[in-house]
Amino acid sequence: MKQDDKAGPIIVFDAECILCSANAQFVLRHDRARRFRLASMQKATGAALYRRFGIDPANPESLIIVDGDAVLKDSDAVLAIYAGLGWPWKAIAVLRFIPGFLRDPAYRWLARNRYRIFGRRETCWVPSPGDADREL
Repeated sequence: MKQDDKAGPIIVFDAECILCSANAQFVLRHDRARRFRLASMQKATGAALYRRFGIDPANPESLIIVDGDAVLKDSDAVLAIYAGLGWPWKAIAVLRFIPGFLRDPAYRWLARNRYRIFGRRETCWVPSPGDADREL
């Protein structure tokens, strides 16, 4: 599967997870440059991207950001999202100075427990018609 590298990074997320969907909505609302695109793991494109990078789409351990042939996951992906949104959200990227071996266990715990803590949607969240062109 080859992507158009000029189209910008793709955030692959769980559209049934209430926390993940809220984050996707946050990105759409604050990404004024329209840099990011979204792909739900429940759809073919998102599932294929997970498989491409060795992640089981039925039991993902992380949201990922795919930019061409590069992938970010775990806390690096979350921090890259906020860095890509510009100011003031970019300030959150200062957390990159905390080593990943300290950040990632907290991220993974939250990811494993996301449904229990935040809940799960009966149907996948989809963006509004105005942002439909950003969904893959």
